[in-house]
Amino acid sequence: MDKSDHQKVKLDRIDRRILHDLQENGRMTNVELARRAGISAPPCLRRVRALEEAGYINGYHAELDPKLLGFNVTVFAHVGLASQAEADLEAFQAQVQAWPEVRDCHMLAGETDFLLKVVAADWDAYQEFLTTKLTATPNVSQVKSSLSIRTTKAKAGVPIRLADEPAS
Repeated sequence: MDKSDHQKVKLDRIDRRILHDLQENGRMTNVELARRAGISAPPCLRRVRALEEAGYINGYHAELDPKLLGFNVTVFAHVGLASQAEADLEAFQAQVQAWPEVRDCHMLAGETDFLLKVVAADWDAYQEFLTTKLTATPNVSQVKSSLSIRTTKAKAGVPIRLADEPAS
């Protein structure tokens, strides 16, 4: 499904409620989701499937605690490339896909070409990733690393305004 199909679906109040509630709790039962949306379970399930097929819902996942799993360091790596030719951008993006420690990758406008969110067991593990993988990658000309000291907000998704909420 291409992105132009997304514009063909007009979201109503019920669709927005469903998206809001699933984004907050992807494990919510269809019965509870339907109750909160003010409809019965069968049409609610049909709406969820339609939202999935239209691409509004890309998947479901569990939010894990990185520290409990041994990932005590989060680093934001600002990556500069020597060439921004489309083939070189695509090659770098393909390489990033192969690195499990990179959790987010954003291409940016401005001084930095890419911003990577990298998790590691400790600073030494990040340094090893940096020197053996990231800076060893063809076309990478510069990396500036910013160590995250504390996360005060990590909210997945997008803000979905419901009809009964005031605009901010």
